[in-house]
Amino acid sequence: MASPRFGSLSDGTEVEEVAIAGGDLSVKVITFGAVIRDARLAGIGHPLVLGFDNLDGYVNHSPHFGAVAGRCANRIGGGRLVIDGRLNQLSLNEKGRTHLHGGFKGFGKRVWRLVAHDERSVTLAIRGTDGDEGYPGNVEATVTYTIEAPATIRMVAEATTDAATAVNLAQHSYFNLDDSPDILDHEVEIFAGAYTPADADSIPTGEIRSVAGTDYDFREARSIRHMKDGKRFTYDINFAASEAKSPTPRRLARLRSPKNGVSLEVASTEPGVQFYDGSWMHVSVPGLGGRVHGACAGCCFEPQYFPDAVNHPNFASPILRPGETYRQTTLFSFGRG
Repeated sequence: MASPRFGSLSDGTEVEEVAIAGGDLSVKVITFGAVIRDARLAGIGHPLVLGFDNLDGYVNHSPHFGAVAGRCANRIGGGRLVIDGRLNQLSLNEKGRTHLHGGFKGFGKRVWRLVAHDERSVTLAIRGTDGDEGYPGNVEATVTYTIEAPATIRMVAEATTDAATAVNLAQHSYFNLDDSPDILDHEVEIFAGAYTPADADSIPTGEIRSVAGTDYDFREARSIRHMKDGKRFTYDINFAASEAKSPTPRRLARLRSPKNGVSLEVASTEPGVQFYDGSWMHVSVPGLGGRVHGACAGCCFEPQYFPDAVNHPNFASPILRPGETYRQTTLFSFGRG
């Protein structure tokens, strides 16, 4: 099945787009970053994710809209990756102090290969070579998106390596379920009783703390808008759903718009989920259909290993070794009511 050309990079590399659909859901995926570029629910006249109409937006202006972050998603303090006693210094692409989402040219900022697709699914692949952004080992990774009726995106990710390395892939879509300028009145429920406190650089301290009595308690649904000491409280934190991966997806979070009743449930095999309310987002170019993406225009639920897990022995480890296969299954299920 032929796929349309979405654009080309400055070096001539072409980026393709694939449209997939099933039940009430239709989705567009591009090979740049394995990005979910658009997602539409039947009867709803606006996109459910933030994105761009052209490739330049993704290459030069995107805060990982819809991308698969990797080789190791989220932050690694000081870019320090120690494996079997050997220090691998990763690139420091955030404030010169931390390694974020795989570095300057992580998986979310590169073109993936289109392996296969049909009306309901698409499979993309990428190779990370030994030394990329400081990582050891050659990694082969694939991501398959499948639309399952009535309105679910199933993401299955796999990876192998020829040398011990860190692999932690995270789908990084920003969601806005009612097309409002911000998502602060959306309601969130997070099915986790603990979170990982972080320092000023958003690097976990190593503690796993109960959400009880804190501003991070979303065990009962409440709006994202939350005031503390006269200021709006902001969210960019990892919730600890479990100590380890699950063999099958479990519920991590639920998002709902009281304005139109559209909802999203996130389930995954991953032990953690990063909730980011988009507070520091400001995109200087128009998004889908000319939309303005200012602060809190969308929010993220990123299933993952915990941030900086490579430096905390009490966190589930993202280290992948030869002969092993990294696997993740994540479901994004849309509904009404």
